[in-house]
Amino acid sequence: MKKLTCFKAYDVRGRLGDEINTDIAYRIGRAFGEYLNPKNVVVGGDVRLTSEDLKLALSDGLLDSGCDVIDIGITGTEEIYFATKNLNVDGGIEVTASHNPINYNGMKFVREDAKPISSDTGLNEIKKLAELNDFYTTKKRGVYIKQSNLNSYVDHLMTYISAENIKPIKLVVNSGNGAAGHVIDEIEKRFIKNDIPIKFIKINHEENGRFPNGIPNPLLPECREDTRLAVIENHADMGIAWDGDFDRCFLFDENGQFIEGYYIVGLLAEAFLHKEPNAKIIHDPRLIWNTIDIVKTVGGTPIMSKTGHAFIKERMRKEDAIYGGEMSAHHYFRDFYYCDSGMIPWLLVTELLCSKEINLSDMVKDKIKKYPSSGEINLKLQDPLAAINNVFEFYKKKAVSCDTTDGLSLDFDLWRFNLRVSNTESIVRLNVESKGMIKIMNDKTNEILNILGKS
Repeated sequence: MKKLTCFKAYDVRGRLGDEINTDIAYRIGRAFGEYLNPKNVVVGGDVRLTSEDLKLALSDGLLDSGCDVIDIGITGTEEIYFATKNLNVDGGIEVTASHNPINYNGMKFVREDAKPISSDTGLNEIKKLAELNDFYTTKKRGVYIKQSNLNSYVDHLMTYISAENIKPIKLVVNSGNGAAGHVIDEIEKRFIKNDIPIKFIKINHEENGRFPNGIPNPLLPECREDTRLAVIENHADMGIAWDGDFDRCFLFDENGQFIEGYYIVGLLAEAFLHKEPNAKIIHDPRLIWNTIDIVKTVGGTPIMSKTGHAFIKERMRKEDAIYGGEMSAHHYFRDFYYCDSGMIPWLLVTELLCSKEINLSDMVKDKIKKYPSSGEINLKLQDPLAAINNVFEFYKKKAVSCDTTDGLSLDFDLWRFNLRVSNTESIVRLNVESKGMIKIMNDKTNEILNILGKS
């Protein structure tokens, strides 16, 4: 039995050819069908050149397990989340490698009601069945149909803003040649139809699996220049860029300055708490002080969860939280079936800009000044756990508090850090923040990097 290396903590992701191919995709479809025994499953795929073939092989596996398949075409991951609930089916699978290199692909899974499937909620069992490759014979093959769910999805997106609050505003939208383009086009039609004065300046808009302008991953500084320049050249009010399957959006202010996702979490938390006082807000452990400060000030309850979409969603359901946010630009919404969306955040921020009549830079500058942060620093280390332990030994006696919800978090009087091993890659991620002191934040960041470098 050959082990499959493409199964990760909460999705499938691997190098094309040896780690993921049409044979493995078929087996995953069979395994998904055998494990969940669903009556019907919705499938979709991003724009990568291999996504269509992998999706069809996956569908064949589902069909051979006796499951009906609804193929909704080229989609972002959140369209699968929405369709699973909206079409009232038993599961959903998106074929995507999101922001990974061009020679990768993968899959993301949900069960009924768009509930995530991760390593501790069924993904390991699906992996074992796919590895065994010994499936039962079904009496009847499932039925395959193609069906668009785009109109219903965009109808839902439009419920997050009130047309009367929107004033004339100009937005740069950068789909990165990924799957976001068709959704932006449909949203634009709604704006025109309803006389909503939002103007789009589209760059890298055409869906193109060859990614002629680079892999869409605006978390990397080198992937931000197109959006920054377009905002400046067009005197836009805000820039928006997405990753390949657009479950994350990244915002740029009117000066083309990239806004760290951490500060957008606080912005959206405050907006929701004004609508529903005393609500619960979920956040990840990497950068927390700004979010906690805002949530408590507005009267909400901040709740920390382990990083990762499966963990955040599970905690949101448990707490019935109205909103959850990760500094990596994943934003989760109770009204979106507790799932993450890369479309809802920019719609909400656009409405905020219009209703408050304020620039995005002015909206976040006090928060950035109050809690400056390093941004996420990624390091490839030979022995990540030993390196993290070295950092712990260096700081443990000076720390005010220690938390191991996700990796290592140490708090001090004026600064704190989180150091964790990635759930999806063999790298260590470092985040540092301080209370209003950029020098301390920078000095401590360099100090930790120096310790890690000696590990």
